[in-house]
Amino acid sequence: MIKHIALRELKSLFLSPLSWAMLTVMQLIMCYQFLSQLETYTQLQAKLSVLEDSPGLTDLVIAPLLGGAAIVLLLIVPLLTMRLISEEQKNQTLPLLFSAPISMTQIILGKYLGVLGFLFILILMISLMPLSLLLGAAIDLGQLFSALLGLTLILASFAAAGLYMSTLTRQPAIAAVSSFGLLLFLWIINWADGTDMEATIAVGGESVLRWLSLLNHFDPLLKGIFSTADIAYYLLFICLFLVLSVRRLERLRLPH
Repeated sequence: MIKHIALRELKSLFLSPLSWAMLTVMQLIMCYQFLSQLETYTQLQAKLSVLEDSPGLTDLVIAPLLGGAAIVLLLIVPLLTMRLISEEQKNQTLPLLFSAPISMTQIILGKYLGVLGFLFILILMISLMPLSLLLGAAIDLGQLFSALLGLTLILASFAAAGLYMSTLTRQPAIAAVSSFGLLLFLWIINWADGTDMEATIAVGGESVLRWLSLLNHFDPLLKGIFSTADIAYYLLFICLFLVLSVRRLERLRLPH
């Protein structure tokens, strides 16, 4: 049943003009950024060649490209997840799902995997740009795959949070705005680090604000620094919001 729900959600995304519009806009933005970064690198290449330990093509083109993709998708993912549950509530089709012989966990996982499938296609399309550089240049494949892993994990986290926010309201627009606000807050929360708001509690010698930041765990992966702590953070983040979504759906199933 999870597979059936996931395929239905993925199909509905590809049948939506909004999804195609977002896919097109995303690719145009990424292509523009990729070509701009590449042009800047070619202009600086002569100066960089005389420096010791100078940044290479991966540092100056690929890492900024994938970092920019995460920022753009911070805006787009809430638009993809906003209708997952809220539209079911608005159209009063949620009782039909509840009456089916499936658990709340299966419903949530099916809808989550459907959106994740769409995002994986997006990541694949974005990854073709840096991979095309292999035709005429050498790139750090380790750093590239680390950055792609980071992008995949952060998008999976966006989708999990967006799914949960979609369970809280009947209005997709409210779900989208709420998801964006939550993700933006978790993206920039470490900005308060070092100010009067800095938490005194530390996690592994790191302030809580920095540990909670989505960006703080994404940057090392962009640089090719693989840490199990960063991977564990994203996995815990995803599991937390999926569990919250299941609990919320169980409360919606109960008669009022």
